[in-house]
Parts: sequence; structure tokens; C-alpha cells
Amino acid sequence: MTVTTSGQPADTDEAAADVLLVEDRGPVRILTLNRPDKLNALNTALTRALSTALTAAEDDGEVRAVVLTGAGRGFCAGADLSEFSTLTPDEPDAVLERAALTARLQTQMQRMGTPVVSAVRGAAVGGGAGLAVGADMAIAGTDLKFGYPELRHSIVPALVMTGLQRHLGRKLAFELISTGRLLSASEAAAHGLVNRVVEPDQVVEAALGTAERWAAVEPRAIHAAKDLFYRVADLPTEAAMRAGQDVNALMRGFRR
Repeated sequence: MTVTTSGQPADTDEAAADVLLVEDRGPVRILTLNRPDKLNALNTALTRALSTALTAAEDDGEVRAVVLTGAGRGFCAGADLSEFSTLTPDEPDAVLERAALTARLQTQMQRMGTPVVSAVRGAAVGGGAGLAVGADMAIAGTDLKFGYPELRHSIVPALVMTGLQRHLGRKLAFELISTGRLLSASEAAAHGLVNRVVEPDQVVEAALGTAERWAAVEPRAIHAAKDLFYRVADLPTEAAMRAGQDVNALMRGFRR
């Protein structure tokens, strides 16, 4: 089954276009950012459509895992700068709405019970880099260019900074945001930002392999494991162990 969605209407000529493609392969849902002529830059329509699609995947009991990828030669070039002319202090409501939408999207995949793997090739910068590492796992093509070049455009990478700090040591994280240096696929793998590196034309199939392994697991078990994984990351050791004890008792009912 293949479904397309463009999210909510936006004040652009692109409002009627299919900015996000949704395809089900058995229990795995593939979400494809579909603005290849813009390197899948995140305008409001695409940002909203992706957030809506992730919610729909989480709510669909038939979906056991999600693959997130981008159409064309790049994963995602970050925010669509062409919209910035309308996101000014003169339009505070629009600015606040877009900031809230972006912040929600950048953390949404880790808040889901359904596991998500990103299949990333080419450019993954700014908000696109945030999406790539915001998934639970990431498969990268050898052509990956990963980084945060916002300061080059006099923009602060404010909404992606939290995720970056949690994935990298502070020295390298600050280097990336302050200099705009881009990491190659091999560097990203060496620093634990991606799980595997494959040829660019193999990223989706490799990600599907991971997603299919997740889909074969009892869904209550993987949801509980994912929830506990992210909860204990922010807890003191004693509290984390108590949370683990609770899930240890709960999981006895998961066996088939």
C-alpha cells in the first residue's frame, strides 16, 4: 500500500504537492521526505506532515517499525531558508508556532514506542542532521555530509543543539556548531552518530533490514525496552535501577 500526504495547507505554491510519501511494507512504514529539488529542506508543510505521519504510525497497531529517508540525492538540508522572510518579529505568532512544531519534531521519534531507523544519504545538515540522529538507529551512505552550518547563515542551531550534545562530547559538538564543519560518513560512524555505513543506493534496504528485525519482536517488549532506554539516560543510578526493576516485573507478561 502506498499513501501520500502533504500535511496541512501552507501559504505556498507547494501546498498541494506531496511533500511526504508514506509506504507500508508489511509491518514496516517508510516515510520519505519528498522535496528532492530542495534537498528535502524542512518548510512548514513538510515539518507538519512528518510530525503528523509519525503520530499516525505510532497510533497504527499494524505498524511495528518506521524507516525515515529522503528522496533524491540528499536526506535533508535543514530548514527551508526561503520561509524565513515571513518568520520575523513582526509575525510573532507564526514564529512561535514554527518553533514549537520544529521542537516537537526533533524529539518526537525518541518519544514514540515504535522504533525508528533513519536511512541517510548525502546532505544531513541542521534540522536534517537532528532528524538523522533523532531516530533510534541510523544507516548512512558513504556520501554522507553531516553537520550544523547554521551560523554561516547568521542562524543559531537552537532547536537541534540538545540532541547534538546528547550524542557527542562537548568539544566536538561545539566545533560543529561554531565552525560549520561537516563530518563524513566514516567520521560520523567513528563518533557513534550512525550505526552502519553502506553504499548510497543501499541505505533504504539496509534500514529495512533493521526495521524488519524490530518488527519480528513482541511489540510490547520493544516498546517497553525503548521507553526504559531513554528514561534511564536522564535518571540517577538508583532511580534508573528502580525503573529497570519495574520493567523487569512487567515483562513477564510479554512472553508468547
